Amino acid sequence: MRNRLKLTLSLLTLGAGFAAAQSAQTPPTFVAPKIDWFKELRVLSGVSVADNGDLVFMGSDNRIHRTDARGVEKWNFAASDMGRANPVITPQGTVIAGSYDDYLYALDANGKQLWKVKLDGDIYATPALRPDGSVIVATAGGTVYAVSPQGQTLWSYKVGAPVFSSPAVAADGTIYFGGQDNRMHALTPGGQLKWAFGAGSLVFSSPAIGRDGSIFFGSSDRKIYALNPDGKLRWSVQTALFVNASPIVTSNDLVVVGSYDGKVYAINTSGEKEWTYTAGTGIAASAAELSDGTIVVGDLSGTLHAIGKAGQALWTIPTGKKIDTGVAVSDQGSLYFTTEGGGLNAILKGRPLADGPWTTFRAVPAGWGRVLNPQETQARAQARRAAATAALAALTPTKPAAQPPVTAGRPTPAPSTPATPAPATPAPARPAPAATPEQLAAAAAAAARVEAGQVFVPLREAAGALGLPVSSVTGRSAAVLVGGQVQPLTVRVFGGVPYVPLAALGGLPDTRVRLQAGPRAALLLTRAGRTVAFPLNLPRLLPFSAPVEYPSVVPQASAGR
Repeated sequence: MRNRLKLTLSLLTLGAGFAAAQSAQTPPTFVAPKIDWFKELRVLSGVSVADNGDLVFMGSDNRIHRTDARGVEKWNFAASDMGRANPVITPQGTVIAGSYDDYLYALDANGKQLWKVKLDGDIYATPALRPDGSVIVATAGGTVYAVSPQGQTLWSYKVGAPVFSSPAVAADGTIYFGGQDNRMHALTPGGQLKWAFGAGSLVFSSPAIGRDGSIFFGSSDRKIYALNPDGKLRWSVQTALFVNASPIVTSNDLVVVGSYDGKVYAINTSGEKEWTYTAGTGIAASAAELSDGTIVVGDLSGTLHAIGKAGQALWTIPTGKKIDTGVAVSDQGSLYFTTEGGGLNAILKGRPLADGPWTTFRAVPAGWGRVLNPQETQARAQARRAAATAALAALTPTKPAAQPPVTAGRPTPAPSTPATPAPATPAPARPAPAATPEQLAAAAAAAARVEAGQVFVPLREAAGALGLPVSSVTGRSAAVLVGGQVQPLTVRVFGGVPYVPLAALGGLPDTRVRLQAGPRAALLLTRAGRTVAFPLNLPRLLPFSAPVEYPSVVPQASAGR
């Protein structure tokens, strides 16, 4: 019998023990705006926003929901399973949503089903809407489809590996997406391969497209990449941990993306770091740029950060609950963000999105995932104008005013209103060190989650901490090399990221598990003579237990002794 570690948790503070791979966050300059309302809506996916301010999302109840801007439900539609892909809202009001039941659904503005089409695997990635109304959708089965506005499959392309990266469509119709084959792919509008660029590891990150057609994305190899439209490398920037978040491209053409190393990077078109902001905890969510140049992004400890134009901390809102999806911002200036457990938070009467190449995940609030044509760009700017120019109350400075947590790569202009202290004196950027097993274990612990009484940790971070190469990953299983032998592991995918049960790691050959109590409570895994601590920050010593193989027999046998 293989012993299995079963950890039953009453509390798990995500990100609280993530110290090995982070720096201390510097206090913000301003008092944060208040959260105007919070509702337990069981939000599981990212939130898409219609032109009239309505919100559309997939819930943990396996339903597609539409609410008004106040979070009051208008309708819901039952799918057969949950999903984390952002719904797409077309200009005609149709809602396109993918689910883990392998179906792509089309619903009208009143929530009535127009059609559904079954694909070859779970849909984790958000579909992209093309100008002709067709959608590009990718699956964990490893296929990319083009589906007509009427729900007919136009073509399909076999990737040969799961796709968790949401496709993006360029101005010329080229389709870009990352795969679990470590590549960024480019397809023609007709579904033929144009090129594939090899990164050093998996590509969960969804591509963003710049003003000149450049493609930007991150990889689990800890790098941020820029490619030319022909697939040639333009530049890459090293970070200290995985870059699974999706970049944005700001109104000033900065590529902004967070990393699991707890930092947000702003990189110019030449590949130079303009600034680096220290959030303090790993970042899996995409950022958004508001019309005044503020960058807003959440981290895995549950803190929402507002970052100024020079990389300085403007304000923070700590919630204590993990944020792993990007903020949604309406054209009316309402900002929404979701915390773990499905709670939806709203900050009203703020700035709308900035006008730029790709200033939010999927480029527009409705989640289209494509470059806009000039007419669409003009229409979006017009829709945001009122909120962008409205008179807002000035932010209240904190006392005393804090210096910004920024590593400047080169001088940047002082931010405009609201006035903030000048950025720190620029210093040469230092090369990011390679992550240690301890840092990888800390990253795994920071992103841990509990499902059905089991603790799950990200596969790549956990395997890396134990020095176990991952030879293959699908939506349901993975293979790791242990002493030269392939060992299968069961995988569950959350938010496009493969997770593995801690129990499965503890059951690998030549692996021992024990708990460390005290102020630095941790789970210790020992393999090949090396012990690595996973700082899960558990509130008390957790017992190890092996499941009884024959529960109906063993109690009787014990009673007879």
